[in-house]
Amino acid sequence: MSFEDVNLLASRREPFLFISDFKAQNIEVIPLDKLKESDIEFEINENYSYKEHPHNFKISPVEFSSYKEKFDSVIEKIKSGETYILNLTQPTKIDTTLSLKEIYKLANAHYKLRYKDEFVCFSPEKFIQIKDNTIHTFPMKGTIDASITNAAQKILNDTKEMAEHIMIVDLLRNDLSIVATDVKVEKFRYIDTISAGDKELLQVSSHISGNIGKEWYDKLGDVLKALLPAGSISGAPKRSTLSIIDSVENYERGHFSGVFGYFDGESFDSGVMIRFIQNTKEGMLYKSGGGITLDSIDTLEYQELQDKIYLP
Repeated sequence: MSFEDVNLLASRREPFLFISDFKAQNIEVIPLDKLKESDIEFEINENYSYKEHPHNFKISPVEFSSYKEKFDSVIEKIKSGETYILNLTQPTKIDTTLSLKEIYKLANAHYKLRYKDEFVCFSPEKFIQIKDNTIHTFPMKGTIDASITNAAQKILNDTKEMAEHIMIVDLLRNDLSIVATDVKVEKFRYIDTISAGDKELLQVSSHISGNIGKEWYDKLGDVLKALLPAGSISGAPKRSTLSIIDSVENYERGHFSGVFGYFDGESFDSGVMIRFIQNTKEGMLYKSGGGITLDSIDTLEYQELQDKIYLP
């Protein structure tokens, strides 16, 4: 399958599920009427009903010394001007008695996808939405434990978090300008509350929109190709940052931080595949990370990587 298949199906107004790995090299386009034949299930529901559950994961994170080595490499790349912000991620071994199917059913999230017995994601992050000839994106950058005193005020006033968010908003505004006109920031740095297992997190997002024109159905595949990989989970400038990610992370992201979306015949909605568990021969791996800038502190980033390991 290819981006051309997306163009074809969207131009025919035929509903389909779109799945892309991080590097946009492994594309699947599954017509809705063929989805029942595959061991794949998904749900996109912004107004999902929250269901409580008692489950969480026992984690075995990468050693701090190993993480710090990668972190320091990124900082050196920032100092040399090769990147301004880079989303550094790592896989963490988790121990759970739950199957991928059970995790999928239990998870509370806007975007949910289970791909066979290979991986499951339960993401709060939108990639792009297209409706009524307008394209929207909602970059998420900045997370804090909601139980911290004055948490919302602290994260909104944090200069490091502000700088990181501005960089990603600028990147995604430029990305949207490739495929749309009249691109603007509709809402800058607003807060959502996200359930994170046994605690709540505050997540900072922004809303960017643009006019994509009436012919977007015929070029939806081209739009996706132009925007991938997702800027919020890679960094800026995108091309050089992707090269650094390849050399520094020392593991394959695969579908983690890729994108999946659904075209219903009239509109398109998609999410970034964060909050992601991969089933491997060595057991289950939870992949997570965060944005690194010159002001980042290694111990805090290492903790954030672990804070994002939960079943919502």
